[in-house]
Amino acid sequence: MTSVKEQEAIRKLMVFLQKWDSAHKAARSCILNNFIKSNDGKTEPELELEFSQGASLFLARLTAWLRMTYMYSTCLNKLLKSIGIFLSAASGRRYLTEFLEIGGVLILLEILGLNHLKEEDKRESVKLLQLVANAGRKYKELICESYGVRSLAEFLATSTSAEAQEDVQVLLDSLGRGNPKYQNQVYKGLVAVLPCASPRAQQLALQTLLALQ
Repeated sequence: MTSVKEQEAIRKLMVFLQKWDSAHKAARSCILNNFIKSNDGKTEPELELEFSQGASLFLARLTAWLRMTYMYSTCLNKLLKSIGIFLSAASGRRYLTEFLEIGGVLILLEILGLNHLKEEDKRESVKLLQLVANAGRKYKELICESYGVRSLAEFLATSTSAEAQEDVQVLLDSLGRGNPKYQNQVYKGLVAVLPCASPRAQQLALQTLLALQ
């Protein structure tokens, strides 16, 4: 038997999820704002406590909305930041697994190639890819298998944001280390950036090549 306290916590969770399900764009934007303010930096146990052991139910809704709307930039920055709270949660490997199961890496890489999206949204996408890569070698391999090096190199060469370019450099450097199967692919991706029109991208690519060698 569940206690009265547990029943009340579950009821609150169901009310919250129903509110999300019935909300329009503006209301969902407010929900995301509140979620980011209240939960940034939380661990997996803390998120589960916040959501009465049902945090994955909210993550599933976030990823489903991402899949449906990422091409239209619907609250994309807030949506990516909210997913980032789950992916960066200490002891939260299962959240990462759930995100990858819906094709999260492919969506993040596709965001980088959509010209109409904002640079800040693309930068947030790179940050999530870094969280994936940080999880270990098999996750770095997954990014590379998904043509991630090419997508990242193209974004580095064409981005107009110095901060985004630096984030891409960090990620490419990460993909080139502890990832022997795809190390050569990372080298080739960085070399391909060198003839581009952006002096900053050229400099970052060269720095990364020298560091990896």
